[in-house]
Amino acid sequence: MTSQPTDLEQLKLGLESPELAPRLRALTALTAYDTSTAVPLLCAHLDEADMLVRLLVATGLGRKRSPQSFQALTALLMDSEAQVRSEAVLSLSRFGPQSRPLLWQTFREDADSLVRAAVLEAIAILSDPLELFKVCTLALGDSDVALQELATLHFRQFADTDMRTAALDHLQPLARNPHGPVRAALARSLHAFDSYRAREILTQLHDDADHRVVAAVLEGLV
Repeated sequence: MTSQPTDLEQLKLGLESPELAPRLRALTALTAYDTSTAVPLLCAHLDEADMLVRLLVATGLGRKRSPQSFQALTALLMDSEAQVRSEAVLSLSRFGPQSRPLLWQTFREDADSLVRAAVLEAIAILSDPLELFKVCTLALGDSDVALQELATLHFRQFADTDMRTAALDHLQPLARNPHGPVRAALARSLHAFDSYRAREILTQLHDDADHRVVAAVLEGLV
């Protein structure tokens, strides 16, 4: 889309407004501008005090891919807010395989579960089965229950691949996981596997003490 100069000048005024709402509107409006126009304006707000501004900057940079936006997103991986770092991770996934080393570095070094979940989702977006299998395996060892649950759900993607046996090797021990949400996620993943072994684990989970787990088992029977 080609914008008129007057529109751009009005947008710049919005970006410099002392009020938050006009700044957020202006940042959102930058999606209508070309990369060479939008990226420098987005980068000018990398250090804004308001977290919502930096969050929209991270989102916008992922939609306007360039060497400059890639470097800016790399800088946002060090942001003080986990939400901003997570958005930067997801935006980096839009750059394809070149983002993979940064994603793995972030997963290793950032202990925040929200950020690590974003890395898992980003690697899933990159559609590399081996990489996804590796990060799911690592996520199962995380202390955060939500991250374990997410990784468990992603294992269903291997049900129709040559990695299905290895996936079941990681899923089977989760029947003894102490957390109900993880066992419920296990039941949902197992429904994707057409094997006696998967059905055997589901039979075991049918008698689980947690009603959420039993409900997840029954979902696949409807």
